[in-house]
Amino acid sequence: MRESLSSAPRMGAMEDAPVVVYVQNLLERAVALRASDLHFEPYEHHYRVRMRIDGELREIDQPPMAFKDRLASRIKVMSRLDIAEKRLPQDGRMKLQLASGRELDLRVSTLPTLFGEKLVVRVLDAQQAQLDLTSLGYEPQDLQRLKEAIQRPHGMVLVTGPTGSGKTQSLYACLNLLNTPEVNIATVEDPCEIQMPGINQVNVQDKPGLTFAVALRAFLRQDPDILMVGEIRDLETAQIAIQASQTGHLVLSTLHTNDATGTLVRLRNMGVAPYNIAASVSLVTAQRLVRRLCERCRQPQTLSRDALRLAGWDTPETGQEAMTVYAPVGCSDCHKGFKGRTGIFQVMPVSASMQELVLQEVGHQALAQQARREGIASLRQAGLHKVLAGITSLDEVLAATREPA
Repeated sequence: MRESLSSAPRMGAMEDAPVVVYVQNLLERAVALRASDLHFEPYEHHYRVRMRIDGELREIDQPPMAFKDRLASRIKVMSRLDIAEKRLPQDGRMKLQLASGRELDLRVSTLPTLFGEKLVVRVLDAQQAQLDLTSLGYEPQDLQRLKEAIQRPHGMVLVTGPTGSGKTQSLYACLNLLNTPEVNIATVEDPCEIQMPGINQVNVQDKPGLTFAVALRAFLRQDPDILMVGEIRDLETAQIAIQASQTGHLVLSTLHTNDATGTLVRLRNMGVAPYNIAASVSLVTAQRLVRRLCERCRQPQTLSRDALRLAGWDTPETGQEAMTVYAPVGCSDCHKGFKGRTGIFQVMPVSASMQELVLQEVGHQALAQQARREGIASLRQAGLHKVLAGITSLDEVLAATREPA
């Protein structure tokens, strides 16, 4: 169903307004709605524009097909891309000047499709990024574990989760806490999404050969205290990062795995020696983003303790056979009962017992059992805690923590 955005110009009026104005208004509206990206999508018989708000794509307009090339050209000109090149993907960046005088970075990606170029504009709004660890959704005990790990002088802290789960924001919230005049912090990313004064930030550039590994080696010659690697993608990068963590540096990075214990297995499968994993990785946190219930219209509902247990809740509530949770309704202040997002986290310090299991090269299941014995909540259990707190809905948590088939 199309989202009606009153302040965005409808394409019926586009013939009377330049494409320049239309695109500018769309981008400003995306910022006002806290959209993370805009999608301009050509199909055989229609053209649509969608925004991703709180993780959900919403259609906002269907421009006439006759305007698809003009829209693509305008966005490509703004991001300094080759408007004549329509057969190959292109990537670019541009600045958006808001009426308030604030300037935003936007990342642009083009892709040739069957019926024209699809463009995605990603909004990189550092002011909207929550860079305070306490505002991301960590439970108090998990937040304390994370702070203890990042305040050590050396070791490796890894954040894992799928694309779009907020890993970069979590890393920068950690760096924001650590960023003082007394420390030398360097980051390498592909690309840098949040600019932070006081930190030396480098973008990966494949054509000239500036890879994660090359940048890391250069960092180590510049007397760093803290290193942040946007993603560990290969064995070479992993080995350099681990070497840095073992020689007096704190290293923060990300991986793509389903949960915290899977990260230790993933490093081993990449070819990292088990003794290096055990000696280097001090903490792993897995995360997902879930939509927050609108406090204005959320509706209480009763859920039995057995239903919660079937969903994965294994902490008994004394004397309560039924519990009150909340479900989305929808009002003029939200979208389908949700407004904003929060994180759910599994924070796992790598204990001595966990290190021993890593050295024994046990599988994921054995590591997960040890994490449970040490009181580490799973992602599902962390999400259910937020359900019981009225922050999100049960369906939202079940969808975000669904195990892969």
